[in-house]
Amino acid sequence: MQPLFLEPVFKERIWGGTTLKKEFGYEIPSEQTGECWAISAHPNGPSVIKNGPFAGMTLDKLWSEQPKLFGNPEEKVFPLLSKILDANMDLSVQVHPDDAYAMDHENGELGKTECWYIIDCKEDADMIFGHSALTKEEFIEQIGNGKWNELLRRVKIKSGDFFYVPSGTIHALCEGTLVLETQQSSDTTYRVYDYDRRDAEGNLRELHLEKAIHVTTVPHQDSDVTPKVEKREGVTVTTFVDSEFFTVYKWEISEKANFCFDDRYLLLSVIDGDGAMIYHGERYPLDKGAHLITPVGFGAFEIEGNCNVIVSHT
Repeated sequence: MQPLFLEPVFKERIWGGTTLKKEFGYEIPSEQTGECWAISAHPNGPSVIKNGPFAGMTLDKLWSEQPKLFGNPEEKVFPLLSKILDANMDLSVQVHPDDAYAMDHENGELGKTECWYIIDCKEDADMIFGHSALTKEEFIEQIGNGKWNELLRRVKIKSGDFFYVPSGTIHALCEGTLVLETQQSSDTTYRVYDYDRRDAEGNLRELHLEKAIHVTTVPHQDSDVTPKVEKREGVTVTTFVDSEFFTVYKWEISEKANFCFDDRYLLLSVIDGDGAMIYHGERYPLDKGAHLITPVGFGAFEIEGNCNVIVSHT
């Protein structure tokens, strides 16, 4: 058994930039690269295994053909998707459906609850998170009259912040923000407002107001996220969220730390620093920007070095 390192998939976006190349050394397709799909089995951008006996296989194929690696799961599709987002410009104001709505209206797609770890952001940065409407009628009226400054709720952010974004939450990352996103494996987004931006052909980008109005939670509900911090030899473990969809941690490793996971597979993304995983006498480099999965039954391993790793599992 080996850790499974993954080759990311990159997505060009109207709001993207070049930070993914500057920060992580990725070979990006253009100067408008907005998304790194780091650990993905979604059909719109599956990651490819880089090492070991499964090298060259996409993660969705591995999920279906080697279920023992994932504990013989009941789910038909790999449930999580890890991304890094470069918000070089403001993203559209958007909302995502829950599982039930997506199943009925998006050809069986999963819903999209997600969360964000703010890797970096410009000074005095903010984002859109929630809205002020108290009823659906008020929500519809403010959208119809373009009362965006009244409707949209802005929240100040800084590096190291974490936000849990349940389905139904109005949200948008804003200019100058670099984020590690953990989400359900879904590519369904309903745009509510896009600053009247036009695409490369000069057309206004499509909005999805009917669906957005239907799925938005009104009134807005803040998520109670209280990180739990545990310090032990060589590592500080911060548990950001433990929800029905995913659990997300940050491991801040200094010099050497020991871990053991047998009963679940882990998704790991190195967001800062570098180190190495030592497993059964083999040494696997953990460079900044590396993404990997440790399968079920992986057991004990060490991480040496000085690095920060975002870790998730179902």
